[in-house]
Amino acid sequence: MPDRPATLRDVAAAARVHPATASRALNPETRILVSEDTARRVTDAAARLGYRPNPVARSLRTRRSHTVGVLIPDLNNPLFPPIVRGLEDKLAAAGYVALLGNTDADASRERTLFEQMRARHVDGFVLATATLHDQLLADAAAAEVPLVLMNRLAPDYSFPSVSVDNEQGARMAVTHLVRLGHTRIAHVAGPQEASTGMSRLRGFRDGMATHGLTVDEDLIAYATRYTVEEGARCCRELLARPGDFTAVAAANDMLAVGCYSALDERSLQCPEDISVIGFNDMPFIDRLRPPLTTVRFPHYQLGTEAAQMLLERISGKEGPVKILYLAPELVIRGSTAGRAVNPSVPHSPGALGGPGGNRLLTGDRPAETLNRARQRPADISPKRSDAALVTGWAPGIDKGSAGGPVSGMQTIVTRLP
Repeated sequence: MPDRPATLRDVAAAARVHPATASRALNPETRILVSEDTARRVTDAAARLGYRPNPVARSLRTRRSHTVGVLIPDLNNPLFPPIVRGLEDKLAAAGYVALLGNTDADASRERTLFEQMRARHVDGFVLATATLHDQLLADAAAAEVPLVLMNRLAPDYSFPSVSVDNEQGARMAVTHLVRLGHTRIAHVAGPQEASTGMSRLRGFRDGMATHGLTVDEDLIAYATRYTVEEGARCCRELLARPGDFTAVAAANDMLAVGCYSALDERSLQCPEDISVIGFNDMPFIDRLRPPLTTVRFPHYQLGTEAAQMLLERISGKEGPVKILYLAPELVIRGSTAGRAVNPSVPHSPGALGGPGGNRLLTGDRPAETLNRARQRPADISPKRSDAALVTGWAPGIDKGSAGGPVSGMQTIVTRLP
């Protein structure tokens, strides 16, 4: 007969500690409560005996499953693997496992996966799928489910979120194109029910206005999904409309890749005929021909920050809702070229010169602005503050189009340099 599996009591006896002490030493959340020497003795004994914790028994005792539901809109998008890697690494360090669900940007599939994960008693959710006025978010808020939004905002609901500063990134893209001499700039906008699509369109409009350029509404095409196919469709639509253009700012890299296809169909060269710029700097985008100029943000960090926010919510930590913006960077590659360089249009403050021949432009604001924001946050509008306490809505989301503020909601908005 095979030997019976080692139990927690066996580990405690081998380490010469009480079973409760052994339990604390083996739990990443409570290990800090025992001395390093005791923790080492317990973990050594567990490894020597081949001890494996019983997750079912543990969840019955702690009322936690130590699992987290993660919903992603499209696993075919290369953007998400490094984000999920950061999320999983942070969760694993705290003893949690991520259950991953792919929704294909379909609301009914999102609902099904969400309910199936709730039935498995996950301790919380990270959603990269949220849309504005999402009924699922309303239900989660009513049920007080611990939930964090990743790469999304939903100002109607008081959920923590972490994303790139989308408006700033889009403005940087426009500034780059204007500096190269482009004045007729088209935009392939993302889905407007997603905060990313709406914010990047707003940033595009703001960037054009900043440089005294009129936005031609005929040069904006709206994608229904962030896919290569939608990018190609939108670019074909733009090429078929009256009025010419010399550059396209796409709301993400997948849409930009679709623009490459549409230009190729018309025997147009990038960037000789039309420059193209994306958003996200997803893996391998530098391997395109020509390599894509795009707006980058730290993917891995986005995942770790989302995980940290959720762990705080699960632990019951009190405090205002956190909304975190990560700073964008412009990575200049071969898909954008000048018509006639306009040196009078300065880049945003930052540093040029990056690895691998890329030119890197960061979106940091001047130190004077940052210091002023830290010293007098109440005197600076939420949209421009580095770390401001605001009530009712998230900066970068228009209150009118987003449905208005959440009554009584306190939000800490932080932009990381």
